[in-house]
Amino acid sequence: MVDRPVHALVLPPGPALAEAVAAALDGSGPAVLPVAPSLPPRAVTALFDTLRPTHVTTPGGTTALPEGVPAQEDTAVVIATSGSTGVPKGVELSAEALLASARASLDRIGAEPGDRWLCCLPPSHVSGLQVITRALLCGTDPIVHETFDPSAVMASGADHVSLVPTQLRRLPDVSAFTTILLGGAAAGPDLLGRHPRIFTTYGMTETCGGCVYDGRPLDNVDLKLGPDGRIMIAGPMLLNGLRLGPRHTGPWFTTNDLGELDDGRLKVLGRADDVINTGGQKVVAGVVQDVLASHPKVREVVVIGRPDPEWGQVVVAVVAGEATLAELRSHAKSELPAYAAPKVLVQVTALPLLPNGKPDMVAIRNQV
Repeated sequence: MVDRPVHALVLPPGPALAEAVAAALDGSGPAVLPVAPSLPPRAVTALFDTLRPTHVTTPGGTTALPEGVPAQEDTAVVIATSGSTGVPKGVELSAEALLASARASLDRIGAEPGDRWLCCLPPSHVSGLQVITRALLCGTDPIVHETFDPSAVMASGADHVSLVPTQLRRLPDVSAFTTILLGGAAAGPDLLGRHPRIFTTYGMTETCGGCVYDGRPLDNVDLKLGPDGRIMIAGPMLLNGLRLGPRHTGPWFTTNDLGELDDGRLKVLGRADDVINTGGQKVVAGVVQDVLASHPKVREVVVIGRPDPEWGQVVVAVVAGEATLAELRSHAKSELPAYAAPKVLVQVTALPLLPNGKPDMVAIRNQV
């Protein structure tokens, strides 16, 4: 039945937004579409035109939208995907899926009732939203920061926090936290060694966020690889479907990520659409990226393919750091075939990021 109102929440991170999320999860309120208040008006209009919420809630109140379309009754939250490669789409998630994901996360890290959670990721993305959900299940009010401020993060008093590698790198001290969930991008050994309880997470909006911790699936999550090497996921935290699009059917969700399974442990190789065909050889950008990230002179790195008249594509390393192309090529060839080593280096002060901390691939591709 398609009759549940969808309220777009253009609210700053804080109690009002957390209360609306709680009401969406327990069924006492409408479904919600969190929207970052910093989004430019034109982008908000485009988002509303695409996802067609029935109402918009701002600090000034709630207004009905004439072209809005209700959601399925079992939809609690609509999340706009990050749009790292194009126009965002809306993913509809049920309360059951979001809560199943949050409970499995709490069980894996051993969180207890009364534990405090810090949300310093945008609640308009599933990573930030699920921090709020975990806090609600712990019976505590989430500590929500409107922006990422290292001093405020360290002084938050929270037991647990979810971060992306860029944020962790900017924190001088993380010893006060019991647990750090780290996702959104690959992290090198230097970051992982900063705290004894860092859990690297893998997941996406369609799986209510991280469903694989340190390569191991959470309870009730199943993994397998498709014939083309894509990671497939089954479990109670899968999406309902796409906003104004098809419902998800069947037990398995096929991701756009390539992976390997070794005795049940997942290694993510990279996105299937990031395979670079150079001189007839196929290079998985994520594999090269992970190798280059371990170079001591590299702070941040993204690897992409660039069209080339001779090679078809060439491997390009976009790097924040001091490493030279010769150093990167030598480092890559110590672990990978020579054809996988970058042929082009683009040095930047810092990688452009989306609000959720992931690299902004559209901006990066425009730079090269």
